[in-house]
Amino acid sequence: KQWYQRRVAITAGDIRDQDMGLCQLFEEVQIGNERYNLFTGCPKAKTCTLILRGGAEQFIDETERSLHDAIMIVRRALKNDSIVAGGGAIEMELSKELRNYAKTIHGKEQLLITAYAKALEIIPRQLCDNAGFDAITILNKLRQKHAQGGKWMGVDITSEDIADNFEACVWEPSIVKINALTAACEACCTILSIDETVKNPNSNYKAPNALPGNQF
Repeated sequence: KQWYQRRVAITAGDIRDQDMGLCQLFEEVQIGNERYNLFTGCPKAKTCTLILRGGAEQFIDETERSLHDAIMIVRRALKNDSIVAGGGAIEMELSKELRNYAKTIHGKEQLLITAYAKALEIIPRQLCDNAGFDAITILNKLRQKHAQGGKWMGVDITSEDIADNFEACVWEPSIVKINALTAACEACCTILSIDETVKNPNSNYKAPNALPGNQF
């Protein structure tokens, strides 16, 4: 019975009332060189179709990748209800905490923790560079605000300044940040554990150029 309710109607004479759906508007629209049938105002619809257009295939591919990343972030946020502020806010807060913690440690470990804290500032710096902002000015403002207790202060792309990104609804799932930091630490440990490299002498061998008239 359940299978029969989920069946696909093959012929028009086999359609039942419960197989039919409702929509407020059905229209055929031409977008570019293609024609599409659009169903709008469907009360029980759980899916939608996105049409991407662009002048070049590379632009479409980049847009599709960005859209896929955004959808996956939202999906991860729905599955994991723990979130943090984005825009480099959590990285700046972690950097501040690590710098303060490094001051309590003696020996060379202090240098390692300080370097880790400095590396975290690359995220907000890169955001500023991508947006064309003055990274030095923005980072100085972020350091000041985080030192004063503004732990959710991050880069504000719209105003070319800093803002409370948690209040601005610029969120990221905590699990994404945890996985990113874990992967970065594991990659760094792997590189540092390499104490010797072995080079194949034959890899530097260059074959002689073929002379005219010679066959190989």
